[in-house]
This record gives sequence, C-alpha cells and structure tokens, in this order.
Amino acid sequence: MLLCGLAGPTHLFQPSLVLDMAKVLLDNYCFPENLMGMQAAIQQAMKSQEILGISDPQMLAHVLTAGVQSSLNDPRLVISYEPSTLEVPRQTAALSNFSQEELLKWLQDKIHHEVLEGNVGYLRVDDLPGHEVLSKLGDFLVAHVWSQLMSTSALVLDLRHCTSGHVSGIPYVISYLHPENTVLHVDTIYDRPSNTTTEIWTLPKVLGERYSAEKDVVVLTSGRTGGVAEDLAYILKQMRRAIVVGERTEGGALDLQKLRIGQSDFFLTVPVSRSLGPLGGGSQTWEGSGVLPCVGTPAEQALEKALAMLTLRRALPGVLQRLQEALQDYYTLVDRVPALVHNLAGMDYSAVVSEEDLVTKLNARLQDVSEDPRLLVRAIGPRDTSSGPEAGTEEPPVTGPEVPHDEAARRALVGSVFQVSVLPGNVGYLRFDKFADTSVLDALAPYVLRQVWGPLQDTEHLIMDLRHNPGGPSSAVPLLLSYFQGPEDGPVHLFTTYDRRTNVTQEHFSQQELLGPRYGNQRGVYLLTSHRTATAAEEFAFLMQSLGWATLVGEITAGSLLHTCVVPLLDTPEGRLVLTVPVLTFIDNHGEGWLGGGVVPDAIVLAEEALDRAREVLDFHRSLGELVEGTGRLLEAHYARPEVVGQTSALLRAKLTRGAYRTAVDLESLASQLTADLQEVSEDHRLLVFHSPGELVAEEVALPPPAIPSPEELSYLIEALFKTEVLPGQLGYLRFDAMAELETVKAIGPQLVKLVWQKLVDTAALVVDLRYNPGSYSAAVPLLCSYFFEAQPPRHLYSIFDRATSRVTKVWTLPQATGQRYGPHKDLYILLSHTSGSAAEAFAHTMQDLQRATVIGEPTAGGALSVGIYQVGNSPLYASMPTQMALSATTGEAWDLAGVEPDITVPLSEALSTAQDIVALRAKVPTVLQTAGKLVADNYASPELGAKMAAKLSRLQSRYARVTSEGALAEMLGADLQMLSGDPHLKTAHIPEDAKDRIPGIVPMQIPSPEVFEDLIKFSFHTNVLEDNIGYLRFDMFGDCELLTQVSELLVEHIWKKIVHTDALIIDMRFNIGGPTSSIPALCSYFFDEGPRILLDRIYSRPNDSVSELWTHTQLAGERYGSKKSVVILTSGMTAGAAEEFTYIMKRLGRALVIGEVTSGGCQPPQTYHVDDTHLYITIPTARSVGAADGSSWEGVGVTPHVLLPAEVALAKAKETLQQALRG
Repeated sequence: MLLCGLAGPTHLFQPSLVLDMAKVLLDNYCFPENLMGMQAAIQQAMKSQEILGISDPQMLAHVLTAGVQSSLNDPRLVISYEPSTLEVPRQTAALSNFSQEELLKWLQDKIHHEVLEGNVGYLRVDDLPGHEVLSKLGDFLVAHVWSQLMSTSALVLDLRHCTSGHVSGIPYVISYLHPENTVLHVDTIYDRPSNTTTEIWTLPKVLGERYSAEKDVVVLTSGRTGGVAEDLAYILKQMRRAIVVGERTEGGALDLQKLRIGQSDFFLTVPVSRSLGPLGGGSQTWEGSGVLPCVGTPAEQALEKALAMLTLRRALPGVLQRLQEALQDYYTLVDRVPALVHNLAGMDYSAVVSEEDLVTKLNARLQDVSEDPRLLVRAIGPRDTSSGPEAGTEEPPVTGPEVPHDEAARRALVGSVFQVSVLPGNVGYLRFDKFADTSVLDALAPYVLRQVWGPLQDTEHLIMDLRHNPGGPSSAVPLLLSYFQGPEDGPVHLFTTYDRRTNVTQEHFSQQELLGPRYGNQRGVYLLTSHRTATAAEEFAFLMQSLGWATLVGEITAGSLLHTCVVPLLDTPEGRLVLTVPVLTFIDNHGEGWLGGGVVPDAIVLAEEALDRAREVLDFHRSLGELVEGTGRLLEAHYARPEVVGQTSALLRAKLTRGAYRTAVDLESLASQLTADLQEVSEDHRLLVFHSPGELVAEEVALPPPAIPSPEELSYLIEALFKTEVLPGQLGYLRFDAMAELETVKAIGPQLVKLVWQKLVDTAALVVDLRYNPGSYSAAVPLLCSYFFEAQPPRHLYSIFDRATSRVTKVWTLPQATGQRYGPHKDLYILLSHTSGSAAEAFAHTMQDLQRATVIGEPTAGGALSVGIYQVGNSPLYASMPTQMALSATTGEAWDLAGVEPDITVPLSEALSTAQDIVALRAKVPTVLQTAGKLVADNYASPELGAKMAAKLSRLQSRYARVTSEGALAEMLGADLQMLSGDPHLKTAHIPEDAKDRIPGIVPMQIPSPEVFEDLIKFSFHTNVLEDNIGYLRFDMFGDCELLTQVSELLVEHIWKKIVHTDALIIDMRFNIGGPTSSIPALCSYFFDEGPRILLDRIYSRPNDSVSELWTHTQLAGERYGSKKSVVILTSGMTAGAAEEFTYIMKRLGRALVIGEVTSGGCQPPQTYHVDDTHLYITIPTARSVGAADGSSWEGVGVTPHVLLPAEVALAKAKETLQQALRG
C-alpha cells in the first residue's frame, strides 16, 4: 500500500522534492540573505545517495530537517510528512470574521485582569489581538479592563501563556505605556512573501488614559512565550519601560507558516517575517534565541518574584530617606556626609530588581565617596537576629567576668585568665584572651600586678599573645598602653576620638599614676595576632604599632572594630536591610584616621608560626642598634656631601632611640627603611642600603679596569659598540652606550680614531648620542671633551671634591689627543634620556656648562662619578654612596645630584630629529639675516636708517650661533632690529603653518554684507547729543576706505545724521588703536567747506620711493559739518596709528582743539613680509608723514595736545571748554 502511495507524481525519491523545498525557502524565508550558495547545496543534496536511498518518508523528513537547520543555523525550520491531508493545513479562523458576541467571548477567554494586594494591577494576555479587533472592541477594553488598572501603583503584564498574536496589536499595548506628546519608532517588520517592510510606531492618541511613566511595569515570561509576545516583551525591555521577570522566551518567530512542498505530502514550517529591531540597533536580538529576562526565575514563581520586587521598589524612597537621615545623624566623618547625601540623591534606582541588587548599588555609592569599609548596607536574615526599629549599637554589652569577693577566688580568676611564663633568653610571655572593662581591672589590679606583671618586670623582652583574643570593651586600652610609655616625664598623647552621637572630641593620654612599674618601650615588645584578634585587641595592637612601641607578628587581624551602630532601613518577610554606620572616629598619634580593615603585622606569618617567628625577629633586633649606628658611621666617613651627614646620622640615632626600626623584621626590611630615611633627609636618591646574603667585595673606588682586548677582538668590539653615520647635511652621528676606563681608551686610541673618529671629524656638525649610555668610568671624560677644544689654552672642565682626601681637584682638557681634534667652532649636539648616567652626564653637563654643545632630550636622574660600597660591620648589609662630588667650572656648585637639564626637553624618541631640525635652522641663519637686512633696507620708512640696520645686522651673526628654534630666532632678530632702530614698531614674529590667519597684512579682511554691517555700525560707533547741543562721536578703530564707501549710506543714516546738526562736536579718540589710513581724507573732508581742495598731508612710501598727497574730497555722502563749528579731539596714551594721523592733520591745520594725553607715537600702517622659506615674518613701518614744513612728524613721538591733562578728565574739560565758547 505504501509503495502504491509513493508511486505517482509525488514519488518519495524524486529529486524535484529538493528543488521544490528550495523554492519554498527562496519565496518565503525571512532571511533571504542566508540562502546564498543554496544552488550548490541543492546539487549536492540531489546527488546524495544517502537521501535517495531512504525508504521511510518520516525518516526522510527528519534527515531533510536536520540538513536545513544545520545549513541555515535556524531551528525553526521543520519539514514534516503529513499524508493524511491533501490540502494545506487550515489556519486558525481569523478573528476579524468573528461576530461581536464571539469576539467578547474570545476576549474573556484570552485576557484576564485583577488588582492584587498592594494595589498592583495584573493583566494576563494569552493571545494578542490585532488592529481590527482592537478597533472594534477598544471602548469595551478601556471601560471594562484598562480603567480598572489605571489607578494601580504598578502593573504586571503576564505573557507566560501567550503563544500567539498579531503584530498590529503591538503599538496599542506599547502606546498605553508610553508618554503622550511623543511618538517612538519601536520596530520594523520585514515580510518575505510580499518583500515589504512595515514600521511600527507608538500611537499619537489612544482611547482613555495612558499609564503613568512614573509607575513600574513588570512583564512575566516563560519558555512558552512566543512570537508576537516575545517582540512585545523585547520592545518594552529595550525601551527600559518594563522589567522582564521569568524564563528565557521560546525564541520563535513573528509569523510561522506551514507550506506544502510542491505537490508532495511534505510540508515546510518556515518563518516568513522578522523584526529588524531598531531599538536593538537593527540586529536580530530575540528570534531564534529568545528574550533574556532581567530577573531569571522559574515561570511558576515569576509572579511571586515580581510582586516582591515591586514591594521593594515601592519602599525605595523610604529606604533612601532613612539612609540619608542615618548618615546625617550618626556618621562620624561629618565632612563626607554632604557628598554622600548628594551622591545617593542622584543615583538611578530604576534598574533595582532585588535586595541584593539594591545592596550592591548602595554600597558602591557609599564607598565611592566615603572610602570607608566600615560604612556598609547589609541584608540579614529574619528578624530573630536583631530587633527594635531604632538604631542600636554594635558594641557588646559590658559583661566580662563577674568579680568574686573571696580573695582566693580572685587569685584563681586571674590565674585562669592570664597565662604568664618566662621563655629562654629571659623573654617574658603573656597571653590573655579577652579585654575586660576598667571596673573589673580596678577590682583585680593587686592580683594582676602580683601574679602577672611582677614576674615579667625583669625580662629583657616581652611577647604578648593576642592570637585568641576577640577583644571586648575598649575602655581599658589607654590604661594598658600607659604601662608601655617610655621614660618621658609627662603624659603621652595616645590617640584621639570623635563621637558623632555626643559631638565630643576627646584626647586620650597615658595615665601617670599607675599601680606598679611601667614596662616602657626601650625593651622589645612583640604582639602576636591572628585573624581572630578583634575589636579592643586589634585597637591595642594598632596603637602599639602606630606609637612604635611594639612589633606585630602573625596574621592580619579581623577588622571588626567597635564604635558602630546598626540602623534598620527596610523590613521584609525574608529579612531586613540595615546600615552599619561608624559613630566614632579613631585618630592615631600621627593624626591619621583609622578606618579599620584589619591591622597588618610587621611580619606576616600563619598564626601557629607566630611565636617562633617572634623569637627570630627578637634575635634580629638584638643587633639592630649596631647595624643602624654602623650605617651612620659609614656615612660620616665616606659620603661625598659632608654638609648633610650630621642631619642623616642624627635622624638614624633618633629613630633608633624611639624604637622606630622595630618594624623592621629582617635585613631586607631594615635596608628598605634605612634607604628611605637616608634619601628623605639628604634628598639624594643615590644613597642606598641593601642586603646581599652572598659574598660581596666592598669597594671604595670605581670598578677595576677590564683587560685590554687583542687587535682582532678590538676591531669587532669597536664595530659592535660604536655606531657612526653621516646624516644629510654633513651631520655626523656617533652613538656609544658605555664609558670606558682611561687607560683602555689610551691603549685602543689609534684603532678607535681610525675606525670611528676619522669618519666623523670632517663633518659640518656632530651629534653625540648618549641616550642609552648609563655612564660607568669617568676618567676618560676629560679626553673626550678635549677633542672639542683647541689644545691651547687648556680649558677648566669641572672640579671634583673627593671625600676621602677632602680635596677639590680641577679637571682640565688634555694638551695631547690622538688624531685630529673636532675643534671649538663646529656645532655639537648631545642627546640624553632619563637613563643617561654618571660619566655620560659629566660629559653632557660639562659641554653644556661651557656653552660648547646643545643638549637635547630628557632630564637625567643624577648619577655619581664615583660610588663606594661598604659593608655594615660583619653583616650582609651594605651601604652604597657617592664618594665624589662634581662641581661646575663656571658656578662652583655641585650639579651631579640634580642631573642634567637639557637645553631642549623632548621625549628621547624625538631627540635626534630635533637635533636635525636645529642643524637645518642654524644653516639658514646667515641667509635669514641677509634677507631680513635687505627687507629692512628696501622697505623701512627711513632709507638711511634702514641701510645702517642691514649693515650692522650682518655683523651680528655670531650671536645666533646657539639658536635652537624659529621662535627663539624671531625673538632675537626682533630684539636686534629694535635695538638698532630704536623703533618699537619694527617687529618679527614666528607664525606656524596652522596660524597663518594671524599674519597681519597677509590674509585679506572679509568684508561683511551691508545687512550684517548695519548691526556692526550700531555696535562700533557711539554717538550722543550732550547739553548745549554738543555732539559726541566715539569709534575705536579706523576702517578701510573701500569698505566704508560700500556702506556710506548706512553710516550717514545711523551715525552722521544724529550729530551733523549740533553746534559743536567732541571726537573721542582716547580708545582708538588705529587701522587703515585710507579713510582719513574722507573723514577730514567733513570738517571743511566745499570749495578748493585742501592738502592734508604728504606720505613718503619707501617700497616705491614716492610721495603721495592726501587731499580733501569734493564729493561726500551726506552733509558736511563745515569749518565754522568748533571741534575737540580727545586723546590718550592708547591713541595710535591712523587715529594719530587724523589728530595730527586736524591739529596742524588748526581745525580742532586737542585735549588729553600725548598719543602713543605709533606709525603709519606697517607691512608684513615673509622671510625666505621659514615661518618668520617681519613687520616693517614702510611709510611716514612728510607734510610739515619743518620736517616734524608724529611717528615715534606722538601728538602733543593743546591742553595736556589725564585722559579720564579730558571729556569733562572738552564739554566745559565748548560750553563756555557757545555761551559766549
């Protein structure tokens, strides 16, 4: 029967089945881009004997499904064999065909709602209706469902059972949860059969009210939540409008369709549409993978979890308020409270979904600001751990042992609490495992003194065992500390406390009246600690360590300080949230606040090893005095800086006496402490104390000279150790990374000259690269320096102070040197880095000090020419120190400690290129000076002075020999030109390529449009009509004539008409800095009558060697002011340039009275010239006024007013003068 069924056109083995399946995919699969290469896969499948040989159709469907899913990586693609039907499986009847009654029944079956405890709205949707249904039943849903949920405080949308729905219903749900007045693009749906995309936006209007954006929304999901419900959950999650609680969703599709494959009985289930997810950046986010919940929990527990979360979120404002109040009322670090409160108030709690999440976020905020590990929010179990709504102290009640009245019982009690013994070596041992209150100690004091303190008094050292001591009340800590006070007469400050609850700061001092003698701190005291050492026990340990009275050995303590209180923040059925807040600040005798966190021992070992380790440390401390004093003696005998030896030795002795070195528990830590102390006092990083357990030969001189290599070895070594090159521009380059001993250099000198020096000696300039040279031997430095000076006379290079002889020896150049000298005149550049040391520094500093080289690179650290290493007694401890001091030949000051400061500081990687740039610049200097001289000679307004400057400038070339940048060259050239001319307006500037818009006279001014200029005119010109019809005009810069001509009508309309009909005029030039002079004739013309033109001035121009004449204009825009009405010009020391020319003309022609200060003495507008191919520009005054018959001018000297007085009173004087003239 099966064979007959397979025999016809739908035969099981026909290869066309694969082709038909491919066609269904190509026409309907919503990821068509994934079907690339489908043709090859089809051909392979059609030839597959495995597929063609399958006789079971169900097996064939299974194999084809596996192949498609594997090829396309999509588990939603399923091929099924369904021979029972001859038609495509019927889809569920469309809701749009339902009657009104059927739709209402369907809604009641698929949508449920209620208001849960706590006023939480609950809406369960098992099938999301589409647009048509919602349009028909919208009023019903709003009236019977939505209106009952609107007044709830939060909403739970349950999609755990929603496996189907219509995409067109999504915007309805989203819109009710989205604020009005805004629309949001929430999704784009691609439909493959129609090959179209549809955008989904929130609705601008909805029936009824929207759910407040301030209220929480929770979406419940399960592994069955699929399709449209997944998209809805995903959108709300991406909008941050809902918190998703439950399981990861199915990872289905928006629309899955089962389509027949050709004419066969095989069907292909295929997703035909997909979300392009604009809220997720356009990538596939949930289809195939599901929506990941914000809070993961089994589906059956999701509602309970959501309600608990909403309860917590409702409580958040109260939690925050109680937290802020607790900080303000209790937190002891009051200066940090405002910042804490502000930080908490600004925190975003919208993502809080659990108590653990809230605790994490609150603690992160608290720690960010306070950096106080004691300040902590905790979640604790059910309220049986603590009770009471008010803040309570964490300090344990003062119980302690009950003190018996019987004397024998008291003796027995003390014997049971304290363990006392004397160990070998007369070392006392004391263990007690609890701190008692002072009242208990007072009662037991005689017994403690006799049974505990007495046997320990004569011991040489004391070990106190606190490894099993959890602490207790801290009231007895000051009393116990007092027994370890040194021989000081008065009370010693132990620590300070500030109690926030009482707002009291208390200083704690040692007690002077004690029962029994003190143990003191001159003998060694060793405290044993463990992770169990807590509260008062660790406070005592911390203070003994801080005071320098004890050495701690063992484990880091518990960090369980007292002096905190617990403030309840929230009660829940599961437990409580509480804040542990410190109420007391603990400040040690150094002024440092202690925030707990456990006390770190000086020697960290396991608790069970602490006693043995303490004995080892004790034995080491027996030799401590000799080691410290021995180090001091070595300094006094050998250190090259005797002026600081006294201070360093005194420091060592003082710290030894105070017991400060007891924190050193071995030779390594002692060496570290001694090094830090010596470097701090001397400020000399070259002073070192180190531990060397092996044999070390102590040396007082430099390293011994190495053996001189054979000629063959020498050639190889020279080639390997010296790098030479001749760079472009005949620039020699020499790099060597070590300084050899003098005798070695002399011995290998001839070959060194032949293989290295002869390649470089004839170059035009030389770079010596010491960036990787740590130094070593300094004896050869004078020989190296000698090559860069003449043989005679000898040059003093530097001096050396030798500590061993207490002599200062001058170091000179050598009269004899193998080979040719480089000489004193060619440029030398030395490259340094922070690793360049000792002898390399000596060479660089000497050549820099004598101005023979330009040093480029990084500052050096400061090495030593000679270092001595000395053994401290017979110990494996050694002291390394400079034994010689290098002194400058020019200042006599020591320089080796500070190192070498380059002339030009750049990173070492840029040093060589910087040197090459300087070489190129210095090569340009003669041409630059020649060009600058010619520009001045050809263009300066005074030809005679210009020619003299050019001639003198060429003779100053040697002054520029050490110039290092174009900026420095511009400064030097400008200073020389002003010195030679006496003209401050003759200037030079260095303007880089990216600042060319600042070059005066090079970039033309952008002329604004008349519309823009109208506002500019109103802003730039100030006019007024004063008492007695006196006009006032102020403008602070002259404009170009061409520009002003274009806007002349605007000027007349907005400026001139306001003052032209006044009886007198004040022109305020006090703040006018000049500008183009081309507009001066037009301005002057307004103050003369029509008629014959008047010669205003004659201007000599040097560039074209001509004289131009300035005349009044015959044609003007607007009315003239005329020559009959009085004009006063106000001036100041700021008045410059064109403003001075205008004032000078009006004064010389008798047309204006000038009142104020002598003007600045500027010049006619200068011209700017580019110097060769550099970034240098010269601004040259090229013109001068020659209009006066006596040859006088205002350039350089200014215009002297008729009435000379301070600028600030000039306006008042002008008004007074004009009013008197007008009133007759």
